[in-house]
Amino acid sequence: MNKGNYNPDDEHRYDDIINLPHHESPTRPRMPLIDRAAQFSPFAALTGYDDAVNETERFVDGRIELDVDTVAMLDEKLRLLRSKADKNPFVMLTYFVPDIRKDGGRYITVTGNVKKIDEYKKKIILQNGTEIPIREIIGISIEET
Repeated sequence: MNKGNYNPDDEHRYDDIINLPHHESPTRPRMPLIDRAAQFSPFAALTGYDDAVNETERFVDGRIELDVDTVAMLDEKLRLLRSKADKNPFVMLTYFVPDIRKDGGRYITVTGNVKKIDEYKKKIILQNGTEIPIREIIGISIEET
């Protein structure tokens, strides 16, 4: 084929090679089809990008600022809980868990019997081992016995 006369519209431009046998290397074995397919697998040029997008889309709650009356009511319920702590009362506590990756967090409500109130660590410890920071509590319900 003469390169000077190349015409892309010429329908006979490959006639000289079209019927040649497929080349087989005498020194290299043929690549298995599964390995050939791997050449065309997706490539993530931006490693971690999908994780960053998913993290941005993840919803977190904002921390609720309690008013003076609510704080006073929680203090009163906490005082009552302290007076009954030796009887292991059944409680329902709603508290804020800060998110470790971004501003905000989520509110969780747990139930269980109080094991003890740790005044040093400022935590309520339930019998199942759950530890709730007192400063994060926004709701206390004590079952009357």
